[in-house]
Amino acid sequence: MSAASSVSMRDALYEAPGPRTRRRIVVGTVVTSVAIVAIVAWVVARLHEMGQFDSRYWYFFAQWSTWRFLLMGLAGTAEVALCAGAIALVLGILFMLGRISHNRVVSTVFRVVINFFRGIPSLLLIYFFFLVIPSYGIKIPSFWMLTLPIALTASGVLAEVFRAGVNAVPKGQREAALSIGMTEGKVMRKIILPQAIRYVIPSLISQLVVVVKDTSVAYVVSYPDLLQNARVLISNYDALVSVYFVVAIIYILINYAINQWAVNLARRSGAKVVTRSQENPV
Repeated sequence: MSAASSVSMRDALYEAPGPRTRRRIVVGTVVTSVAIVAIVAWVVARLHEMGQFDSRYWYFFAQWSTWRFLLMGLAGTAEVALCAGAIALVLGILFMLGRISHNRVVSTVFRVVINFFRGIPSLLLIYFFFLVIPSYGIKIPSFWMLTLPIALTASGVLAEVFRAGVNAVPKGQREAALSIGMTEGKVMRKIILPQAIRYVIPSLISQLVVVVKDTSVAYVVSYPDLLQNARVLISNYDALVSVYFVVAIIYILINYAINQWAVNLARRSGAKVVTRSQENPV
């Protein structure tokens, strides 16, 4: 009796490209790179013609007060993103447990809840917290008007991520644990859930990128995040292009760092997928 060795997620989903495919990839990469360079050159030339590189649009970035103001906004963005991420993580696990419940009514209810939060735009939910809830006399700070909608929409996605991780755990482990007298709750808590979380850690971190990007709509509730503070700078210095360019670079660097963190964790943890031959060894 032998069990097939587990394969990486990449090996399970993709085949190694052949010579012809590699040539196509090289040609496509070259053509795309040339097109991107041409577009960037055209945009830079147009901005130069419009005088957007004049010092009056950039001089204030040499002042510490400007960067301190942007860092204050970045701190607000990080606070919302981390808090929303933590709430979404807890709700995602709870929603997942309800979704995989053996009770059909409970499973159906949570399936509807998960699909609702997965499908609704976070901006629409923010408007609900901003316009509808206060109309009933319920006052919520702007921080929570932003954090709760982002957390709720992310929780629906994370619930499905967790469910995928649970399904990746070999069913034989659950059956073996039940056969020695462990309860369903203890099996989930001690055996299945720890492995499921390990499988999906890179996906969980990647979802944080979406959470960070969702915080950019903080202007709706006037919360002082990075983009809201950037809008203040634009109003003060009449420098739309330069400010948005700098803020875009900041967002790109943050999201790139998060993605690299996910990649490094995936390599270190050696996340695997379970093949069917593993579940039923011959």
